[in-house]
Amino acid sequence: MPDTPGPLMPLPPPSTRAFRDALGMFATGVTIVTARAADGSLVGLTANSFNSVSLSPPLVLWSLSRAAGSMATFASGSHYAINVLGADQRALAERFAAKDVDRWTGVAFSEGAGGAPLLDGAVAVFECFNRSQYEEGDHVIFVGEVERCQHRSGASPLLYHGGQFYTEHPL
Repeated sequence: MPDTPGPLMPLPPPSTRAFRDALGMFATGVTIVTARAADGSLVGLTANSFNSVSLSPPLVLWSLSRAAGSMATFASGSHYAINVLGADQRALAERFAAKDVDRWTGVAFSEGAGGAPLLDGAVAVFECFNRSQYEEGDHVIFVGEVERCQHRSGASPLLYHGGQFYTEHPL
């Protein structure tokens, strides 16, 4: 009688460190996601969990830790903006990733849909209606319907890979 495979046994999950290190090998762009809270205050954070979902309708996604202090604003707000950073905006990315700092002092922006800040100098900006949210693991995945977008042709992006920032270098 030929050997027949038994049921597949799940592999043990990787350690958190091994998983983070493996994810770090995927180069991403760097964004700052911004919104205006119900009390009028500004909210923003650095994120590299941004991706396109659909061209018709135009949809994008990003994710946020459930433990984030800004979760209530993003979960309940009607709009947010995804600001894709340029190669010259590393300091801004680091500021919006830091805790316990005033992220907005001296930051130039204009007001977009729903009051979401559109950062001056971004290489692309997506103004999004907060269409849907999906709770998965320790994060919430936000799907935004893009109402307006703009970009700067020829601008070099800010990239993130292996825990470090990079700029684009043509091959």
